Amino acid sequence: MILERILAARRRRLEEAKARVPAEAMAREAETAARLRRQRAAERRAFGRPPLESGLRAALEAAEPDRFPVIAEIKRASPSAGAFGAGLRVGALARAYREGGAAAVSVLTEPDFFQARPRDLETAASTSGLPVLRKDFIVDPYQVDEAAVMGAAAVLLIVAALRDDELRRLFARAVELGLDALVEVHDEFELERALAAGARLVGVNNRDLRTFETRLEVTERLARLVPREAFLVTESGIRDPEDIRRLAAAGARAALVGESLVRAADPAAALRALTCATVARGGEAACS
Repeated sequence: MILERILAARRRRLEEAKARVPAEAMAREAETAARLRRQRAAERRAFGRPPLESGLRAALEAAEPDRFPVIAEIKRASPSAGAFGAGLRVGALARAYREGGAAAVSVLTEPDFFQARPRDLETAASTSGLPVLRKDFIVDPYQVDEAAVMGAAAVLLIVAALRDDELRRLFARAVELGLDALVEVHDEFELERALAAGARLVGVNNRDLRTFETRLEVTERLARLVPREAFLVTESGIRDPEDIRRLAAAGARAALVGESLVRAADPAAALRALTCATVARGGEAACS
């Protein structure tokens, strides 16, 4: 199973990382980063200005009424689609996403199956100015600490990859560091576990991690079970405005879109079409 192979590789990489920077040192760096982030936010509020570094959920909820919030993803490759091209420039793509109206940016940081490079997230955060989600196969608090040090505003927690105690521990560490956690589920049982752990940002992944096949019906099936206080993000297999309209009608409140944007000749224009998808067709030009 591909998920088990990815997790095994991730745990090997984790041990290598801990050998370079011990867990205690990484935790201290993360707490320093979190403290500085809070200080900057407090200083801006004191002068009546909004924080530069908003959280992921706050950014999604703050989307303009005529736009559907999209988390635009940066990834160099995937196990199902292979590499997306050697010429991918993270900074340029992050700027295009901002221009196209992304609410946030997601960055794959897994190196073995998704070919991520060490500075991809930092580059995306500094060039986009948007909240950045660290999308990875997180199995240890060390990786949450890394995310804070990298400048992420949120981390992805995949229920299928974690026991309940692990999920709770990782969720709690994210909260300690002021990070949002997008908790990803694939079926009804995983959704129950996510909500029990306290998830308030729920990602429904339309991709089966056993086969890597995508079916938008997964979001349609699970959306009715997600309580209103839990913000629903639909993930994977979203290619065009019609997909957005379909998933929004089912109850999705935001979408995470990767491959179709990375492959687009004009990512900013492709993104604008998605963010405007739920506007009545006659009004799309005004939205764009």
